[in-house]
This record gives sequence, structure tokens and C-alpha cells, in this order.
Amino acid sequence: MGEKSVQKRKYILETARKVFMEKGFKRVTMKDIVEACDISRGGLYLYFESTDQIFLEVLKLESQEADDVFSDSIAEDATAADILILFLKEQKKELLRRKDTLTQATYEFYFEKELSKKDNILRRQFDSAVKIIEKLLEAGVESGEFVCDDCKEAARNVMFVLEGLKISAQTIGITSEMVDREILYILRILGADGS
Repeated sequence: MGEKSVQKRKYILETARKVFMEKGFKRVTMKDIVEACDISRGGLYLYFESTDQIFLEVLKLESQEADDVFSDSIAEDATAADILILFLKEQKKELLRRKDTLTQATYEFYFEKELSKKDNILRRQFDSAVKIIEKLLEAGVESGEFVCDDCKEAARNVMFVLEGLKISAQTIGITSEMVDREILYILRILGADGS
């Protein structure tokens, strides 16, 4: 793919992301994306076959960007506790962002589609986050920052708490104080709250 094609594809994905944020997943059509991008229908189909394909590519792009932002924020001399706290603060920002988020569209997509485990980006992201947090907790236990008997299970619980908060944020609403309370609970269970 030439540079111009790469840029056009990126433009389509960035524009489609905004459409999915605004309308969710179920209500978006290829026509919506054509109109938002101000391109021909044929021009869109040169790059993508369906809204499903576009949405999956948008999710991949979103995941890469989130990883980059988080990685760039970690100081060289950061401890395991510093990194966990930074991760949880980044999650809090995302949770409290009601607009400009793909959360609703993501849940609509996954409720509607049955994907194999290898095709399920959301599942892979969850599993990957569990592994990263598990390694982080193990490093923190080794350095004396955390107390944890089963780091894998603790990491999975952290992710389930965050996933529950994400659903609550989109359905019943959450406050900054509610998120802080859950973060403090996680840190307290790990012995990392200073008490």
C-alpha cells in the first residue's frame, strides 16, 4: 500500500471512530461513513468491506494508542506501585469520560457478534491486561511493595472491577468518588495504600 493509500485508510478509520462514538455500533451504516469521510462508496469499499471490519480496525487503533499513551507516561525509575497507580489513574480518566468514547459501540458490537477467541479483540485486550498486571504485581511482591498470594487471580479481579465500572459508567453513571473508592480498595487489598 502506498503512502497516499495508508493516509486515506487512516483518515477513514479516524473519521469512522467519531461516527461510532456518536451513534454507537448498531446504527452506523457504510453510508454514514461515506458521508462523514466525504468519499465515494466505491472509495470506501477499496479499503473496507463492512462496518464490522471498520469497527474492528478502529478498536485495534484505539488499543494501540492507549498503550502508547500509557507507556509514554511511565518514568524510567517507576516502581511497580507507581506503574499500577498510573494505570488505575488512566483507567479513571477513561471511565469518567462520558463523551468521545467507544464503550457503547464496543458493547453493542460484542453483544451482536459471536467471535472466536482469536478474533475477539476485547477478550485479547482483557487477557493481555491481566498478564501485564500479574507481572506487575509479581514484581511488586518481590520488591515488597505489594502483598499478594495469587497475583494472577488478583490481576483478573482488578480487570473485572474495571470492566464493571466501565459498564456502570455507561448505564447508571459513576462519580469520581466512586472510582476513587474502588481504586483505594484495590490498593488496600494489595497492601499498597500506605496503611
